[in-house]
Amino acid sequence: MTLLHSLARLPLIQAPMAGSQGLRLARAVAATGAMGSLPAGMLDAAALTRALAEWAADRPGVLNVNFFCHRPPPDDPPRLARWHARLAPYAAEAGLPAPTGMPRPTRHPFDLAMAQALASAPPPIVSFHFGLPEPALLARVRALGCRVWSSATTVDEARWLLAAGVDALILQGLEAGGHRGHFLREDLDVSDQAGWRALLAAVRPLAGATPLIVAGGIADAAAVREALGAGAAAVQVGTAFLRCPEADTSAIHRAALTVGGETALTNLFSGRPARGLPNRLMRDAGPICDDAPAFPLASADLAPLRAWAEGQGRGDFSPLWAGTAHALARDEPAAAVVARLLA
Repeated sequence: MTLLHSLARLPLIQAPMAGSQGLRLARAVAATGAMGSLPAGMLDAAALTRALAEWAADRPGVLNVNFFCHRPPPDDPPRLARWHARLAPYAAEAGLPAPTGMPRPTRHPFDLAMAQALASAPPPIVSFHFGLPEPALLARVRALGCRVWSSATTVDEARWLLAAGVDALILQGLEAGGHRGHFLREDLDVSDQAGWRALLAAVRPLAGATPLIVAGGIADAAAVREALGAGAAAVQVGTAFLRCPEADTSAIHRAALTVGGETALTNLFSGRPARGLPNRLMRDAGPICDDAPAFPLASADLAPLRAWAEGQGRGDFSPLWAGTAHALARDEPAAAVVARLLA
């Protein structure tokens, strides 16, 4: 029995999806014997402490708490000016003030305050997106008894994380919805990234006893069987849960998932490539746009436009995250998703 299987009864992890879920979805998944996840990248320390206390009160199952560990970007006034100029016509159309000034980040990297919050009720798993935090912070997490996981999108990233001693490695294929976990390069080029099948085949000989979890476009039982048969210890699934009643997915996002269509990678909504369904902003600016400020600054200036459009029932400026297999998602409870995928 691997370390992973000693924690959760079922080989499925619900992917952390900031903005689309909270403890309600994590609890519903964990109650099945799979692993629930709480995205903490948009929480502060006080909110995380409350969430951990709520989970610890009845411990419905196994919890993974996920953090971003990006580095705040340097100031780039020319780029910000181009971004503001690009958004100004939309603001005028909406009757809103044109964006000005330095935007405030809406996502925060793992820091000492969050490490201290973890200590209030340490979860069994702490996972990271965009690499790993600095060694002193990582040591604090390990000292709490938490297992440390992180995501790799390339073989080089997998080697880096294995050398750092992660307890499990999440291989995020190019098919995955939401943010790419890439971290060794800061550019927006994803041409050397692969789907989970090729990534698993390349990394498996390097991993030794480290469990490998695959993610990206996995939304039916056939894909789960294929992944486990190819040597994955478990699958991580996100988009298949977005239409569950336990998810916090907005009505506009749910409607877009129902209509469907091709997905694309875009940096417009945060500054880093993430996969979602196209909308007005992506069509106007192109999915990848050099004007968008570096992660995580792009989303702040879009917030008023997003609220304006959503108030009219439109997702013109909303991140409609979705993986490539989003058409397989259904309006069904989380327990039904788990049962269907592991049939």
